[in-house]
Amino acid sequence: MSELNIVLVEPEIPPNTGNIARTCAATGARLHIVKPMGFTPTDKQLKRAGLDYWHYLDITYYENLADFFAKNPDGVFYYFSTKAPQAYTDIAYPDKCFLVFGKETKGLPEKLLFDNPETTVRIPMLGEIRSLNLSNAAAIAVYEVLRQWDFPTLQNFGHLREFDWEAAGVQPIDG
Repeated sequence: MSELNIVLVEPEIPPNTGNIARTCAATGARLHIVKPMGFTPTDKQLKRAGLDYWHYLDITYYENLADFFAKNPDGVFYYFSTKAPQAYTDIAYPDKCFLVFGKETKGLPEKLLFDNPETTVRIPMLGEIRSLNLSNAAAIAVYEVLRQWDFPTLQNFGHLREFDWEAAGVQPIDG
């Protein structure tokens, strides 16, 4: 089974982290949170955004970036930043990779980005726009990796409540 890891470094806004947690639950991605956080894990907004999917999460907390890197010494890390030299679609993501996102107000430390130009990536957008919402950026990244992996273990065929696709002769479309 493939493994995808999402890393939030010092997240500040509870609903963003809750939305990302929900994306992780829906895709089987592991969630890593690097402290300090701008909220507590029991925050109502965090729980509301994640709905009732918290029991599906594989979540790990770290005291700081040094602790995170020490506990994941063999990780392959991709740093998402508006300051990156290449697009996120230019990368072939390996199994067990880590998609790393910085805090909402400042992003990731520039030294970290500068030291890793080959794995620092951006989501293209208009130049006048400062950045995308963190949870939207994480969802875009997660689904690009999963698309490259052909959506392993994910359900690729939806079901209607009142009608039956298969009885109507509709079959899944191979992408």
